[in-house]
Amino acid sequence: MKHFSLEYYEKSANYILKQIKEKPDIAIILGSALGSVADRLENRISVSYQDIPNMLQSTAPAHKGEFVFGNIGEKSVMVSSGRFHHYEGYSYEELAQPVRIMKLLGVNTLIVTNAAGAVNLDFSVGDIMLIEDQIKLNGHSPMRGSNLEEFGPRFFDCTHIFKPELLELARERAIALNLEDSLQQGVYYFCPGPNFETPAEIKAIRVLGGDAVGMSTVTETLTAAHCGIDVLGLSMITNMAAGITSDLQSGQDVIETGQKTADKVANLICDIVEHI
Repeated sequence: MKHFSLEYYEKSANYILKQIKEKPDIAIILGSALGSVADRLENRISVSYQDIPNMLQSTAPAHKGEFVFGNIGEKSVMVSSGRFHHYEGYSYEELAQPVRIMKLLGVNTLIVTNAAGAVNLDFSVGDIMLIEDQIKLNGHSPMRGSNLEEFGPRFFDCTHIFKPELLELARERAIALNLEDSLQQGVYYFCPGPNFETPAEIKAIRVLGGDAVGMSTVTETLTAAHCGIDVLGLSMITNMAAGITSDLQSGQDVIETGQKTADKVANLICDIVEHI
């Protein structure tokens, strides 16, 4: 197993620091179809993943592959437009890289977003789910291997992996934007993909307490918990999970549905950032 040293991450972070004018306090990782959030930043500076030493490269559809730095209101923000997934061939250990870079850049708060399938039968396509907790029962931890004490302790707590105060703020801002009719709250269940889940797996996930299912996010939130970064999570419900309706699962359908609700989610994210 490859060992990632502090110097490995510092090489990436130091390159980025030379390209930007202000260290970010808040980072946003964009899910499928949410690239418009990056377009809303003022004083934008884009840094391509291809130019960053040691940086992973995004291959997922609808993921650009760049960090965008700028301002939302008075807040200094960085946006990850293009995330990384285990199904692309990256190990769980490699997937710790983006958030560790964010930590070295000065990020204290992370907002993670994703497109997810509804497991909860009370959810509808187009809903926004505030993530209150997560379930990951397969695969390694991104913290597997030698621990880097500079980021966090060997054993770390995940009781409040999604910060309750940020969850409450998000609910307040959603109500202020008249989004309460499409607002949900629940547990995000991670499956590695790239295949969609079977109907039997969705039934099992429901029994285990999952409300929505997706193929991302958990390695980022676990790394943030290790680093001491506060996390808020939002899922765009882009489809009903397998077996709930007669529809077959399609990645293109997820992207197209996500695009229809992306502005609503982007408005909420930007409003939350201004009130953090």
